[in-house]
Amino acid sequence: MSVQNIKLNNGVLMPEIGLGTWKADEEGILFQTIKKAVDLGYRHIDCAKIYGNQAEIGKALKEVTMPRKDLFIVSKIWQNRHRPELVPGALDEILKELQLEYLDLLLIHWPFAIKPESNTMNPTAEELDNVPIMDTWRAMEALVETGKVRAIGVSNFNKAILEKMVPQCRIVPAVNQVEIHPYNQSPELVKFCQENGIVVTGYCPLGGTKISVMNDDYIKRVAEAHACTPAQVALSWALSRGIAVIPKSTNELRLKQNLKKVTLTSDEKRMFAKIGKHERKVDPGRDLRDLEWIFHEDKAECPLI
Repeated sequence: MSVQNIKLNNGVLMPEIGLGTWKADEEGILFQTIKKAVDLGYRHIDCAKIYGNQAEIGKALKEVTMPRKDLFIVSKIWQNRHRPELVPGALDEILKELQLEYLDLLLIHWPFAIKPESNTMNPTAEELDNVPIMDTWRAMEALVETGKVRAIGVSNFNKAILEKMVPQCRIVPAVNQVEIHPYNQSPELVKFCQENGIVVTGYCPLGGTKISVMNDDYIKRVAEAHACTPAQVALSWALSRGIAVIPKSTNELRLKQNLKKVTLTSDEKRMFAKIGKHERKVDPGRDLRDLEWIFHEDKAECPLI
């Protein structure tokens, strides 16, 4: 099944539907899922160092018959590798795990740093590292010249951070990967990114555990009208906004279904904005609400998304 591409701000083409791999760490199952997904038509595979499963993804990529140039592989450097001198090595670690010579897209996973010896998804204030985000970004920009990455971007960056960051960039981020689904629509962030040439990729586009997007009455009514699944409706709504999506599944039927777009009417799309619920799968706040150290220029509050 053919998937349309989105052109990034440097001309690189990124498939608008990809396969998410967060929490896809069941040994052996992920290996088979990657191979099956490529057979079904997936070309965009989203990875990250912190997911702890890149070695298995790399083994699967070695066995697929698809030429490397036809795949679009994304990964992310973790927060303990924000120091500029650590960024090149972080990329090399990722490439080694994935058994690749280059990435199509490398992202900064979160906008704040933790100390190199920390390796957690739930850092405390004591584990934060004193690294300005622009120092990390300039190290990312330098990677483009090595040929080891085709494009660079960010993840979990909010509008306040990007407004301050973009004017300082030599290379504007090609992508901002954030949580996007009908219960977390983020219209102002999406608008800012798109107006500044930054493609938004939505992770958790179907909500997730404890988020009832797939049980939403309106989404179910639209799915019934189109004889499709609620998941296809939610994904098609995001795609209609110009947002790429990376749903995760290990089920072959759902993998197939998630590739099939549904053409929503203007009225149907407009009604999504009236969904009143606001829920997130990933809460980045924890006890870290004041992030003035990100830029080190003032003490203005700069909360995460």
